[in-house]
Amino acid sequence: MALTEQVQPAEIRLHGHRVSYRIGGSGPLLVLVHGITSSSQNWEPVLPLLAERFTVVAPDLLGHGASAKPQGDYSLGAYACLVRDLLLALGHERATIVGHSLGGGAAMQFSYQFPERVERLVLVSSGGLGQDVHPLLRAAALPASEFVLPLITARPLRDAGAAVGHLLGRVGLTVGSDLGEMARGLASLADLSARQAFVHTVRAVIDPTGQRVDATDRLYLAETVPTLLIWGGRDRIIPAAHGAHAQALMPGSRLEVFDQAGHFPHHDEPVRFFAAVRDFMETTEPAAVDLERIRELVLEHGRIAEITAAA
Repeated sequence: MALTEQVQPAEIRLHGHRVSYRIGGSGPLLVLVHGITSSSQNWEPVLPLLAERFTVVAPDLLGHGASAKPQGDYSLGAYACLVRDLLLALGHERATIVGHSLGGGAAMQFSYQFPERVERLVLVSSGGLGQDVHPLLRAAALPASEFVLPLITARPLRDAGAAVGHLLGRVGLTVGSDLGEMARGLASLADLSARQAFVHTVRAVIDPTGQRVDATDRLYLAETVPTLLIWGGRDRIIPAAHGAHAQALMPGSRLEVFDQAGHFPHHDEPVRFFAAVRDFMETTEPAAVDLERIRELVLEHGRIAEITAAA
């Protein structure tokens, strides 16, 4: 597990559960939230770059990485609360929240639940912005998938790299960061508690038809929060069209598509990713919390919805 001098591992107990995280750097605070079957290790390609300009905190969400994997709530709301509690414990009031894939959904939920704690949002190949998602994740939401996962994650199959590569290639994943990270994710599910947490997490946001949690009905609230969307043009897990649609619904937001990248643009083009985040941080001001404006937006959107329904 490669770490830099600027970023080091740490551990804390929250509500009786072990939470592992990485922390380091100096400057404005970035909280990096990984995706499903992943961990803070997912950010390694960009951690050294980000830590040169920012303070970074990258947790292993419960059920992932070195954090505890209890029987409990694995919803986006629970993950948002975990991030809030970690920030409180570390003495931070506000942060820019960077979320990848499932972590993007958690970042949006964090912003919705705790607007006073969000300075900016960076959504990377984010979930929660449309129904489409790769068939492998839809299959994981099927009944009895927990009984199939031990066969998929068995050591002989995981060790047969060429066979796994051929299998994933047949379902649309290409050799590169997507394949490597998917293989790493499969390996993490060899542990029973990790498999159980994975199934609970998947079923909280996905069903056999696709993503069932959709934040697009409240993206108008993003008017109050500077938002950057980063996507890979070759993303086969969550299509880049979700990012374009979301950007159109988020007043003042920015979208950067890395044409040659897949679902992990921060792996495929880490220097470009860092440059995009740095420019975004330097050219935007932290959100000014205005609960009255949020109230006005909610009421206004409700009236528009009523008029549309009546028509």
